[in-house]
Amino acid sequence: MNYKRPTKAIITDAGFASRYLPITKTIPKAMLPLGNRPIMQLVVEECVRAGITDIIIVATPEGKAIYEDYFHNPVEKIEKQLHSQGKDDRFAPVKDVLSMANITVIEQDQSLPYGNGSPIASARKFIDDDEAFLVAYSDDVVFGDSDMKTLIESYEAHPDAKAIIISQEMPREVLNKYGIIKLADEEKMTLKNIVEKPAIEDAPSNLTSYGRYLLTPEVFEHLDPKNTGLDGELWTVDAITKMAEEGNVYVEKTRGNWMTTGDPKNYMFALMRYTFDNEDFGDEIKEFVKNA
Repeated sequence: MNYKRPTKAIITDAGFASRYLPITKTIPKAMLPLGNRPIMQLVVEECVRAGITDIIIVATPEGKAIYEDYFHNPVEKIEKQLHSQGKDDRFAPVKDVLSMANITVIEQDQSLPYGNGSPIASARKFIDDDEAFLVAYSDDVVFGDSDMKTLIESYEAHPDAKAIIISQEMPREVLNKYGIIKLADEEKMTLKNIVEKPAIEDAPSNLTSYGRYLLTPEVFEHLDPKNTGLDGELWTVDAITKMAEEGNVYVEKTRGNWMTTGDPKNYMFALMRYTFDNEDFGDEIKEFVKNA
């Protein structure tokens, strides 16, 4: 069955982010800033650039209210104050946030097992049976081109796809830190499976998988509580591997630059990358770091 072109995306931020405590006891990890925007906004913008109109953010119970406020609260008091001061330009970015897309925020289903597949399963009712959809993990930021756009373009070229995943080539010395793609057909770039943190000498390729996927509703057959894997968790990669056994799962290489913000060190690297590329004081920060 061929499914409709995606117009919806699920973005997940439903974990505890224990490596960031104590700050994440109060705010979700994806609300940490890159410049004057939270990580979550950058992921939403990536979806919007690909033509996505409906976005479902899956959050913790504590995080839901924060995302609701950020994406839906018009803060009229602040707008009026800035207008009275002749500083309407400062409020313009807020208006942009409020009008980016149709954003729905939901809580992860607490009855589901722990695991990165559970937030996707929690959003099942928002996905029609005849449509493909996109998924992004908010841990992952992509600088430059939109991976979501790449996924949609790939689906237009491969309407038979059960799923499509994005990859990035990584240096050999770090292949033991990531999920590494094993291809079933190198010419067609179809997936066989993903090997999690292999020994460097056993890595089946230099292609790292991360949280950018195009999925079809068939994935929900595998994102079932009875299908838990390692550590009793529900894993998206396990579901995608099952789909690869049933049909074609295509692998695309990113046209951007993927960075993870999943831990404080890598978050800082991503923050510097954003600053160097986007802030008018980026060169000053480079000089400061060079001389620190």
